[in-house]
Amino acid sequence: MIIQEVAPRDGLQIEPTWVETDDKVALIDSLSNIGFTRIEAGSFVSPKAIPALRDGEEVFLRITRKPGVIYVGLVPNARGAERALEAFADELNLVMSASETHNRANMRMSCDASLAGFGGIVELTRHTRVLLNGTVATAFGCPFEGHIDEDRVVSIIDAYLALGMTGITLADTTGMANPRQVSRIVKRALGRVGPEALTLHFHNTRGLGLANVLAAYEAGARRFDASLGGLGGCPFAPGASGNICTEDLANMCEEMGIPHGIDLDGLIALSRGLPALLGHDVPGQVAKAGRNRDLHPAPEYAVAA
Repeated sequence: MIIQEVAPRDGLQIEPTWVETDDKVALIDSLSNIGFTRIEAGSFVSPKAIPALRDGEEVFLRITRKPGVIYVGLVPNARGAERALEAFADELNLVMSASETHNRANMRMSCDASLAGFGGIVELTRHTRVLLNGTVATAFGCPFEGHIDEDRVVSIIDAYLALGMTGITLADTTGMANPRQVSRIVKRALGRVGPEALTLHFHNTRGLGLANVLAAYEAGARRFDASLGGLGGCPFAPGASGNICTEDLANMCEEMGIPHGIDLDGLIALSRGLPALLGHDVPGQVAKAGRNRDLHPAPEYAVAA
């Protein structure tokens, strides 16, 4: 399994407390050093829209690039793509919602306008080595429209591939997915794109995040977004609590014998530092409870003589 860490972007975007650029850089460098091969390191949206990530260029220019790690930047439009290229992002993540209403709330434009804009970004990057990932937000349900037709999701995947996207992400933006639904849609997506290029992005809003990961994995998916401590959520979707927690996901993989390549102890240590950085507790469970192997001494009255 490949775990892409998204806390530096999706995790921090709704934090009310400003996280200093030095701290963002240190976090990304620490993530690079514990085994991640893909890190969504920041965003190139308007500073007015997402002020918590207004230092995107500086972050990308100051991180210590580790060979073999892909540093991803989210871009909303051609200007954002230009900024990301100037900051040497390895991959641009372009986002459009399957829901017309959510796309207008999130991107301030229709889905047709988003796709047209993506065509311009493809042209902008045509003679570069940058990778392009197309994310289908609200792929499993929309807080405004409710059910999303699965054919609609597949048609967007086809449109992305026709544009020349090198990767596809299916995002459960507000945690509305269920395992059976996930299994169906992942199987259909894998009929169009290989597992090395398909990412699943789940939120744990309704407690089904890791169950959905397992359903997607058993359907053939191998790449998943996750956020340190379970941070994050969409600022333009009501009730969108955090992403699935990276250390909880890695711990599940370890207990089940699924290789993931991350230093889990190092990951837990990083997560335990988040409350001091952010000024509040975080949703992740393993950092609080410890790993299964972290045993405790038995009370004296329970020790056999």
